[in-house]
Amino acid sequence: MNDAINLSDFNNTPSNEPGQLWQYVQKLQPETIAQLSQPGSKDVIQVMERNIGGLLGGLPSAGFDVTIATTREQLGQLLASAMMSGYFLRNAEQRLDLENSLGEFH
Repeated sequence: MNDAINLSDFNNTPSNEPGQLWQYVQKLQPETIAQLSQPGSKDVIQVMERNIGGLLGGLPSAGFDVTIATTREQLGQLLASAMMSGYFLRNAEQRLDLENSLGEFH
């Protein structure tokens, strides 16, 4: 059994037709994609760095010469995991901003 994540699986609905979200993303302007890809705070960057460091292994670069070998499928899984973490953190960041904004009105 192959546990590898095929990123193209996220692009299609069960009928093999492109999903509405995928069609929307493909129509976005490069500037919009660049803006959506940037975290809004240094906190998010630090959490993502720690998360990816944890996925790859926690050895500090100082004093160690670390080499990572992987397969294409495992790299795809790592990318999917990092992307999902990024989406989660971005949504949490937006929710925090919204709650902080609403808190100002109470």
